[in-house]
Amino acid sequence: MERMRSVFFSAAFLFTKFLKNSNTSIPAASGSVWRMVHYVTEQRGRLNSSDYRLYFKTAEGKYLSPFHDIPLYVADDQVFLHMVVEVPRWSNAKMEIATKEPLNPIKQDVKKGRLRFVANIFPHKGYIWNYGAFPQTWEDPNHTDEETMCCGDNDPIDVCEIGSKVCVTGQVIQVKVLGILALIDEGETDWKVIAINKEDPDASRLNSIDDVRRIKPGQLEATVDWFKKYKMPDGKPENVFAFSGQFKDKDFALEVIQSTHSYWKALVMRNEMKDGEIVGPLKCSNEEASAVVQAAAEYGEALPVPSEVNRWHFLTK
Repeated sequence: MERMRSVFFSAAFLFTKFLKNSNTSIPAASGSVWRMVHYVTEQRGRLNSSDYRLYFKTAEGKYLSPFHDIPLYVADDQVFLHMVVEVPRWSNAKMEIATKEPLNPIKQDVKKGRLRFVANIFPHKGYIWNYGAFPQTWEDPNHTDEETMCCGDNDPIDVCEIGSKVCVTGQVIQVKVLGILALIDEGETDWKVIAINKEDPDASRLNSIDDVRRIKPGQLEATVDWFKKYKMPDGKPENVFAFSGQFKDKDFALEVIQSTHSYWKALVMRNEMKDGEIVGPLKCSNEEASAVVQAAAEYGEALPVPSEVNRWHFLTK
């Protein structure tokens, strides 16, 4: 329960209905603000520093949570899903939705006091897809998956978007699910959904995991190789997978996503009391949300990326 007490906060849960049919996809940069079709993202702090935060708000200026307030499904037919891009392809900074902070901004992960960057393991330069998460999903750490026999990792479900366009952090795109990989990360289930941007030139031809094998040969093998080795430069062993590292098909993936959506619904409806605290998302006024953002570090010039981030690592097979 201690793990759950301070986990998830939302400042704009009531705006979900407003965003139900939004098509947030095309960004344009201007200073510290990225303007989207139906909302803006606001930068605070300095990029490549531990105080950097990327906050989300509607076009009307109401702050929202990219975890709780952006709908999972684009429409009722559930053909396309919204994906929040955390890490653009070819970049190294491990950016992620801050599930334990008010408003759930995107920030760079910190481990043992140091900003996290994924290593370049030859021939992979940084992340090899646009990497992010599905909003309104949650891998429940108290639920043991019947297939993997491991609990969830306490985060929204991860997505690898394999299209040709390099996205930007904070961009919300509409994607089509193609399949899923079950990474077992330190004893926890960490699903990796394979998806394609709705606007990608190959989107109409990619409708299954077998289509990926046929149209993008080597993509799936590279994905397994990446997840297997990405922690090895830090002295850790190879990662392992459920299903012997085999990808499951689209229908299986959609069932997993729906289950994590159900766990998220249970989370936000929870009203348990523990030592006087309400477990679950925090709903606050826009004035209170604005105060959270204003209290964050002032936006400033990005810090340089450490030189070691550009190093290539060559691992023996």
